[in-house]
Amino acid sequence: MRPVLHVLFWLSAGLIVWTQVGYALALRIVVAFLGPQRSAPAGVPDSQDTASERPPVSLIVAAHNEQTVIADKIANALELAYPRASLEVIVACDGCTDDTAAAASAAGADVVLELPRGGKVRAQDAAVERSRGKIVAFSDANALWDRYALRALVDAFADPEVGYACGQVRFTKATDTARATSQENVYWGYELRLRALESRVGSITAGNGAIYATRRKAYLVVDPLMGHDLSFPFKMVKRGWRAVYVPSAVATEKMVPSIEGEFARKRRMMAHTWAIILRGGLLSPRGYGLTYGLMILSHRVLRYATPALHVIALVASGLLVAQGAGPVIVVALWLQGAVLLASALGGVLPWRPLLIARHYVLSVTAIAAGLWDWLSGHTTAGWQAAEGTR
Repeated sequence: MRPVLHVLFWLSAGLIVWTQVGYALALRIVVAFLGPQRSAPAGVPDSQDTASERPPVSLIVAAHNEQTVIADKIANALELAYPRASLEVIVACDGCTDDTAAAASAAGADVVLELPRGGKVRAQDAAVERSRGKIVAFSDANALWDRYALRALVDAFADPEVGYACGQVRFTKATDTARATSQENVYWGYELRLRALESRVGSITAGNGAIYATRRKAYLVVDPLMGHDLSFPFKMVKRGWRAVYVPSAVATEKMVPSIEGEFARKRRMMAHTWAIILRGGLLSPRGYGLTYGLMILSHRVLRYATPALHVIALVASGLLVAQGAGPVIVVALWLQGAVLLASALGGVLPWRPLLIARHYVLSVTAIAAGLWDWLSGHTTAGWQAAEGTR
């Protein structure tokens, strides 16, 4: 029994360390061998930028009851450094019961679609079908893009192998009294650094919904429960395209104002993510090259298996200590207990190390909670804005 427990502990602990730390180090080593990155195509100054020099783009915003922010979003889109004649702004209203459609029209959207409630993905599908752009870009109603963000995304498609490009989101506090939300920035900053490394090596393993674009001919119609953030990159790769990260394409969003609110947001996202993992094709290696398959395994499959790996490591180390294990296992058990204790204390003491521990534990727990929600049939295609982000 003890040899089995040792194997279970060291295997689970090793996989946790690999997916959280080792994978990033491995990517850095690979990138170091690749040499300097090729420069992106230089942008054309505003005064010389004409419609004939830029491909037509349709910027699509799927919205459900976003009347409070949609006018600002349209104004932000119309101020982008992109020829107006080549930019089409489409708002796809997903079963709105407020004045989102009227506000979008008044703000200057080129097309406003009033659709029955079907979820974000089906609203996006309808907008793409109506669009005229060779490139279709997507954003959230509460995400404001940097002036040159769209141009940076479009420049990525100068490479004929690129089918999908996403930018970066920078989070701002939702309120002056928001507590402890900077821990999400710690996590997200690390994730973006990984994304940049993945893009250098080949293709990214996930995107984000606030700022991304695809070639219209590469656009995929997916199950409405699955969304684009996780499903698009790996499905693009399976079809022979590259999925890349463009760090100079920047959007900003308000952050969920509490760690507990962030937990609820991650839980909702993970409920949709599990649909992609278990029946969306992510686990099938068909269409992956060896390198990308290892990236999916390291950054996605093992990351989502982290709750189970933590449980195995904790139970195995506890049983080994009860059987008189050596000091290494004892220390490992104490460390696991210390993280759990720090997480609990982080709910009452706003000390940064405690808050980081709390953020990590709740993020891991959200993965398991999302799986429960999906298996129990509580996941729907519709969505509601996270509290405090509008």
